[in-house]
Amino acid sequence: MDAFVRRLNSSSVQKSPRPNSKQGRVSNEPPAKRAKKEEVGDSDEESDDDLQHGSLALKPLPSLQRIETATSGVDDESPQHSEVEVDPPRRTAIESSLPEVKVGKEALEEYESFKASQGDDDTRNAESRLDSRKWVRGKTSLYVDAFNLALGTVLDEESHLFDEKEMYIFDQWNKLSYEAQFLYVRLFLRKTATWHRISRLRYHDDIQDTEAAVKELQRNRDIPSGFSIPKPASDSTMPILGSLAQDRCEFRDCFTFADTSEQFITSVEEAVRLLNLDEVKALAKEAKVQGKNKAEIASSICRMSSRQAGLFSVGLRRSSTVDSVDSPDRGTPETDSPGLSLGEDSNRRKHFLEKILAIAGPCIRLSLPVFRLFERVHLVFYRSTEWTEKSLTTIILAKISKRNFPKYIVSRSANIFASRAQLLEFETAMRTEYAVDNVLEFNGPVTETGFRKVIETFEEIYPRWKALLKEEQEKEERVYESGEGAYLRRLNPAHSYTRIVHKAAYVFGRLKEHQREHRLLTELLGQRLFHLARRGAWYQRKALLEEHYMHSLEPDPAYKDTEVQKKHWKRIAATTCETALEDRDCHLIYHYDIQKRLVKLEKQLKIPKRLQHDFGHVRLQKPEEHFAEGIQIKKDDIVGKKGRAASTKTTWVDEAEGGGECSVEAMCLSWYRSQGWKGYHAEGGIIRTLFAYLFFDILFLYIPNVFQTAYQTCPLDLHTDAFYPTRASEINHRLVEIANGGAARLIEEVDRRERENRTCVVGLNWDYELEDLLELADCFDSTALAAVCKVMAQEYGQRGGGIPDLILWRTDPNREVMFAEVKSANDRLSDTQRLWIHVLTGAGVKVALCNAVAKEVREI
Repeated sequence: MDAFVRRLNSSSVQKSPRPNSKQGRVSNEPPAKRAKKEEVGDSDEESDDDLQHGSLALKPLPSLQRIETATSGVDDESPQHSEVEVDPPRRTAIESSLPEVKVGKEALEEYESFKASQGDDDTRNAESRLDSRKWVRGKTSLYVDAFNLALGTVLDEESHLFDEKEMYIFDQWNKLSYEAQFLYVRLFLRKTATWHRISRLRYHDDIQDTEAAVKELQRNRDIPSGFSIPKPASDSTMPILGSLAQDRCEFRDCFTFADTSEQFITSVEEAVRLLNLDEVKALAKEAKVQGKNKAEIASSICRMSSRQAGLFSVGLRRSSTVDSVDSPDRGTPETDSPGLSLGEDSNRRKHFLEKILAIAGPCIRLSLPVFRLFERVHLVFYRSTEWTEKSLTTIILAKISKRNFPKYIVSRSANIFASRAQLLEFETAMRTEYAVDNVLEFNGPVTETGFRKVIETFEEIYPRWKALLKEEQEKEERVYESGEGAYLRRLNPAHSYTRIVHKAAYVFGRLKEHQREHRLLTELLGQRLFHLARRGAWYQRKALLEEHYMHSLEPDPAYKDTEVQKKHWKRIAATTCETALEDRDCHLIYHYDIQKRLVKLEKQLKIPKRLQHDFGHVRLQKPEEHFAEGIQIKKDDIVGKKGRAASTKTTWVDEAEGGGECSVEAMCLSWYRSQGWKGYHAEGGIIRTLFAYLFFDILFLYIPNVFQTAYQTCPLDLHTDAFYPTRASEINHRLVEIANGGAARLIEEVDRRERENRTCVVGLNWDYELEDLLELADCFDSTALAAVCKVMAQEYGQRGGGIPDLILWRTDPNREVMFAEVKSANDRLSDTQRLWIHVLTGAGVKVALCNAVAKEVREI
């Protein structure tokens, strides 16, 4: 069964062209340089720095993580458009595991053309249409088919997770007309809790009567009496959460699929958001208010509607409404200047509200309880809390595409959530996690009150977290087989609770409660089930606390002297560093900093030289500085896209390739080629290709639940911290094989078997010539190549970016590989780039910073 939900913005879904994917590539040159962007860490992989104000949002909404699809409909018009260009965020698990597909109108046309060509004799349901590849124009669509496929699959396999009322709502959904279902699904993929003007819903190709479809969704439906009420989770299994937790939506005696504006829009503030700029300006002119932009004008209109009355409506009034209310003799009205009654104020607001609604016309908004119910369906279906419109349709588009996929065993367990109570607790845990993020990351500088709220939430979930850790450890020892637990644990409430505990440790540090912070870090390191990728950061922080703070917070009674206490805790800190370096789950990227701390501590403790650790074999070398000279082109009066400022990218003359224009990276690559190097401007593309070759069989090893469709290019857990520990034995054996010089043989075997079919595999670009790959692998120091592959295996989702721009190799005078990061005048290294430079230099690979220098500037 095809199967695969956090919801991202459709505007954010459209990715820039992937330079290293094979689709649509015909030339043998690797694709052009992509615009650089800072790493967006997965919630499992972020460092403590991600807690600082200004870090990127991890949980966009307080329910399931949905990334807005404001432009999900190619033919609909949204009343609000952002003027800011936003970099696409990281892809969801399902999108990362499936091949690149067309999106938007082009995808719809391809799907409909394909279905129409297959005949129309079978339109029974979404699954049958997909299996038989039948489609009928006007009776179904790609979006409705994908939505109903998810619902049908969940009800067939896991209906025990839903109560009788919810099953009744699903039955009512199936009875909706196609047009009503189509409209609901398209709005479902757009902004949540947002009103949409019916006059601007432009789905005319699929909906003949929009008003009828709207009325069908807004019709009030009674829920039959007699349904049993589900038992709430007992207090022993569910933490009692305070104000930070989100309320759960429940159904009573009736429901609607969508709300009506006449019933639910009751404030001018909410209504005025429906208007576009021209309409707001017209209303402001009538109300005699002004503003510099739409937001200011709308705010002025809201203030005007709340004001007690203007001179033009009820005559002279007191100048201050507050004075009128707070006056000690306000019980005695003035005859010359009567105060405005509550009824008159209400009438004024009602007048503005009615006027705005008359301009906007009828509006529709999806009903929140039903909306959340369908979100829960998608959570169960996708086995993920992240999803987009593209997630919903990619499975179908991948199925009809003419591509070859790797051979692997598809496995979808029906017991991800053992009970409805577990599913509801997981939802609650996610919303609580979001609430903590909202305090720490989304609302500006955090005050002490905010920190205390986080601590209160931590205290509420802490006992349940400890209980779940114990339960999960028993499952790991007695129940789980073949490493299946690592990925399933991401859908356990303790996954969210562990992240809350991690955040609480940070908060204790900010509040200078270092003793509690140290205790929490010790507990986090004491479990090996959740957020393993953070262990390196936990070790670093724990060692720092032991080195600087713990001697005064927890003095050992055996030592009276302060200096002796300090030495005692420094010895403990050194032991923590040693434990970290021996911990198989402490990722390689943390080793360098931990090694530095350990060497420093041993010197302070005056440990004999012969007993000190020597990490000279991994001592980092500073990158070499190279200066590539070329001819720069400067163009006057360049304007960026949509009137924005021009790009800071520089243009150069490619003297080696006929004198045409090129990027700074291409110019530097030509300069290196003139020095006898071979190479590509790949930005990690060739490293991802080598990784796919070398770990092909391990990528598609059977692990339960990570292959849920037959159209994946990688396992679902590749971009998570579950990939490496689940396959640790196989990965470590392969790393030894690579270190012993077996890379070339592995590459040849995979290429011989898969190149003819150009099999879709994550990161693998078949446009790289086999001869170049073999020569590069041969020039690589085997141990260094194994170290690079280990970083990719441990943190594939986070370390795919930041690899230096150019990869170069040569066979004369010696076989060697060099990475070069190209920097023009205004560039500086990002944290991710510095991390990769540490990894490469620590593995003994030469790294260069190539500075582009203009020997001549041509102005055109």
